[in-house]
Amino acid sequence: MPTISFPYGKEVLALTIPDDRFKGELVSQMHHYKAPSSQEALVAEALANPIGTPRLSVMAEGKQNVVLIASDHTRPVPSKFIVPPMLAEIRKGSPKAKITILVATGCHRPTTEEELINKFGKEIVEGETIVLHDCDASETVYIGKLPSGGDLIVNKIALEADLLVAEGFIEPHFFAGFSGGRKSVLPGIVNRETVLYNHNADFIESPYSRTGVVEGNPIHTDMLYAARVARLAFICNVVINSQKEVIHAVAGDVDLAHRVGRDFLAAKCQVDAVPADIVISTNGGYPLDQNIYQAVKGMTAAEATVKKGGVIVMLAYSNDGHGGDEFYKTFVEEKDLVRMNETFLKTPKEKTRPDQWESQILARVLRHAHVVYVSSAPDEMVETFQMIPAHSLDEAMKKAEEILKNPQATVTAIPDGIAVMVKA
Repeated sequence: MPTISFPYGKEVLALTIPDDRFKGELVSQMHHYKAPSSQEALVAEALANPIGTPRLSVMAEGKQNVVLIASDHTRPVPSKFIVPPMLAEIRKGSPKAKITILVATGCHRPTTEEELINKFGKEIVEGETIVLHDCDASETVYIGKLPSGGDLIVNKIALEADLLVAEGFIEPHFFAGFSGGRKSVLPGIVNRETVLYNHNADFIESPYSRTGVVEGNPIHTDMLYAARVARLAFICNVVINSQKEVIHAVAGDVDLAHRVGRDFLAAKCQVDAVPADIVISTNGGYPLDQNIYQAVKGMTAAEATVKKGGVIVMLAYSNDGHGGDEFYKTFVEEKDLVRMNETFLKTPKEKTRPDQWESQILARVLRHAHVVYVSSAPDEMVETFQMIPAHSLDEAMKKAEEILKNPQATVTAIPDGIAVMVKA
């Protein structure tokens, strides 16, 4: 009988599954991928051989005001291995340049000082100028219309740079196709109005707004356009394994380098669906499973392989609770999932509600399958989201079997639901 390990917060939960019930374990090849060199060497090699641009040191020559967009606390980007060599490249080309690290919070809460130190290291936090983007309070500038028609309004600090660069990482994304690259600008450093328009119900409903899909994806189209218009000139993005270690790195043009990175990722993390009555998924543990909002991502991997009417057992520590006031409010106010979705689709793009997209996707998952949610969040909160609370994996499995009225229900395991692209 196989014993499967699942990341949960900073811990690991294990479950032994009987052979006659076990259908399969969906894991990325990167889970066992052996990187050809160290994390530092991979990033150094990427920076030395950029795709579609000169070296960053060359691009920095003569520049006086450089802005480096960095990820926030909700992303497990190993910034300690990316930002220092990027800063060194910039200073090699322009020793006296003013450099600002602009943290791309999107619509998330501000990153704390402790989280900044954990991400960048104390030396950078104490020695560099770091500014947190605030989608509601930061000074922003309107710079035109997106292809979709929405207003593109971007952080003024980024627009005033004579060289704008970004770090980041590439992973499957449940409606943008992939993270990284162009997402540093939109949603990273735009105002709330721009984010809401880009995440509208029609775009979320599109069959092209799915994990691993870029061509025809209206959300991606807007994002790439925004990065170009904001003059994002250079990126350094990495691919990481389940231990959050760099196993691949790309640098250069925001689109061309990102394409190479996502091709590497897709070749190793796409898996075929293995339908089962019960599918166990996670958000890859800390820091991505800190709230229910983020955990919707891991649920979509399970959605792609669980049988209609089956049960998704979702493991997400959720120490930060629901993670979105409007997300929570939506489920408090509307109990009918079909009517909820109809309301979203009738909402004009320019009036998209905050967190509407997350509610829309969770409602879609819940219309397809039951969700038993293992977390530290209050039971009442979990129940508000029309999920069944549980406090251990064993308890969750018993509840799943009770829902299905089948103690022999088949099981598929997805140890990291955001690290795989499940092909239905």
